[in-house]
Amino acid sequence: MSGTIRDRMAAWEHDIFVGRDDERRLFESLLQADSPDKQVVFVHGPGGVGKTTLLREFQYLSGQHDVACRFIDGRHIEPSPLALISALSDHVGGDATTLLDSLAGITDRYVLIIDTYELLRPLDGWLRRVLLPSLSDQVILVLAGREGPQLEWRSRPGLQRLIHAMPLRNFTPENGRVLLNRLQVPQSQFDAVLGFTHGHPLALALAADICAQQPDATFDPESAINIIQALLERLTSEASEPAQREALEAASIVRSLTEPLLAAILGVEDVRDVFEWLVSLSCIELDRDGARPHDLARDALSAELRWRNPDRFATFHERARHYYYRQFYSSSVAVQQQVLLDLLFLHRDNPVVKPFFDWQATGAMTADALRVDDLTTLLEMVRRHEGAESARLAAYWFERHPEQTVVFREEEQVQGFMSLVPLHAVSPQDLEADPATAQAAAHLEQTAPLRPGEVATLFRFWMDAAEYQSVTPVQSLVFLNAARHYLSTPGLAYTYFPCADSEFWAPFFAYGDLTRTPEADFEVDGRRYGVYSHDWRARPPMPWLQLLADREMSLEPTPPAAPKPALLVLSQPDFFDAVRAALRNLHRPDQLVENPLLRSRLIVDRVGEDAENALRAASLEALITTTSEQLEADPRTARGYRALYRTYIQPAPTQEQAAELLDLPFSTYRRHLGEGIDHLTELLWQLEIGETVATSI
Repeated sequence: MSGTIRDRMAAWEHDIFVGRDDERRLFESLLQADSPDKQVVFVHGPGGVGKTTLLREFQYLSGQHDVACRFIDGRHIEPSPLALISALSDHVGGDATTLLDSLAGITDRYVLIIDTYELLRPLDGWLRRVLLPSLSDQVILVLAGREGPQLEWRSRPGLQRLIHAMPLRNFTPENGRVLLNRLQVPQSQFDAVLGFTHGHPLALALAADICAQQPDATFDPESAINIIQALLERLTSEASEPAQREALEAASIVRSLTEPLLAAILGVEDVRDVFEWLVSLSCIELDRDGARPHDLARDALSAELRWRNPDRFATFHERARHYYYRQFYSSSVAVQQQVLLDLLFLHRDNPVVKPFFDWQATGAMTADALRVDDLTTLLEMVRRHEGAESARLAAYWFERHPEQTVVFREEEQVQGFMSLVPLHAVSPQDLEADPATAQAAAHLEQTAPLRPGEVATLFRFWMDAAEYQSVTPVQSLVFLNAARHYLSTPGLAYTYFPCADSEFWAPFFAYGDLTRTPEADFEVDGRRYGVYSHDWRARPPMPWLQLLADREMSLEPTPPAAPKPALLVLSQPDFFDAVRAALRNLHRPDQLVENPLLRSRLIVDRVGEDAENALRAASLEALITTTSEQLEADPRTARGYRALYRTYIQPAPTQEQAAELLDLPFSTYRRHLGEGIDHLTELLWQLEIGETVATSI
């Protein structure tokens, strides 16, 4: 049977057509109905999602039902009534003066399809007010574009009943596999292709083409630049201004974009117009947290920005990171979990982090306090995964420190938990009861004894209800809440993190600067647990975050080796002596550079590990000056401040003259000076041990 090439193409496209079952059923029901209740179908979705492919299937189905169909592409006509009338006249018959009468007189089912309708938006009002009312009730009008029906279509009751909005999304994994199979992609390539494309129809087709051209090669998303470029042409075609393109790039980097975050990333104050433009795009989804691109759009934009403009990529990452730091320290505990999720999302492309974090489902859970009716569930969970003896130990710690257990819930159902032991508060009875605590406490005492005001934590139990310590949303939340503990616990000096399979978690913990500590390993019920630890005095939270930031930008499969910490952990008496020496040499830089405080957390937190001694000395001088000024505001310490000021900050030539300037007997002056030194030293000590947690970055 002979036919045209167009017929053969239509048949082939129908043969490989996949999914969209609901959409096809609805359209066929309109073709077959005596009087269709819906006469306007709005197909809408982002570029490359398969709108035109679905319209071609509608055209094919129309032919199978012997229904006449006219297909008009908005790219090929001017957005004017006359141009559209001309395009219709060629098919319906008549001219500009008689076309509307011809459309009204159609007696058989007729389908009019207009693709790329977003280019004909100037015609929207005319089509709604003039063309549509003139159509016969046998005509089905299909409009397809990136946007759904405008408000005017949905606000008039008469129109509401006539239209059916048909949003398109990416294929499910099952449909994606069917399409790849029909496109003859080897099954061994399916996972890599689906992981890269997220089921995006155009990306699937482009990836299939690459596989066809290189049948013996393994599909490599990192080198599929031609796919990324083709997708970006679709996704960014509406970004006509540099600020719009940068807004898209910013959205691709973060988990969810808000207007203040966009302003921070772009480094401008007013982004309202560009943000409103961004959220109007079909490739952008909105949720309670903000705006985010579809997964494939995000990946394509982010990958393209990374190789095209790595400096801007790094700048956007840094600005987002510092925005999150500020949010973390100004938020409630409940909000901090989401902020940490946002921070960790910046690491999502790093090959070390990627396999160990469940990005999709984590946000559906909440971290909650332990409840009395949780105990049976949690103990059974521990017994199932670790045995009866571990369950007995868990019960012991639940009773001793119930406030140290965090329970993860989804719709009130317990999904897992983590339980902490405060090592600084354990008793001899605690050490005797639990080998894990005894080993960690012994290691702490032998290698890094706590100074006054410091605390240490053992993350004693952590598990998913079903998957134990595998990669799950619960495990991801465990690590997020551990990070919150690191960043917000005053005086935190040391943490210990045990694992049932320490080798499995080795790459992830190395990335996070946790050190394998065999001396703290322990056994329970014949199972050995490997322990990782971190000395927060040697690498405090701020340098730790900077280290992670450096690794965040690396695509190396293994994290770069962390530089040896340059911090000096001073005992309290040595610290106090160093403060007194710094006061004596406050205006003598040549002497101040020898002070051990320059290698303490007190200064390294402020200037970084690589700062020159001159900068460290200047920082120490400024810190002593600004910290001493805090004493002036309190009447109880103000006299000590005045003595410090006249002796060290703006010193008189001699202490006798300082006493005269203060109009004090020398003995009284000396007493006030001693009080001032003690108060200043105590404030600096609190900063050194972290009792005063930073509130801004």
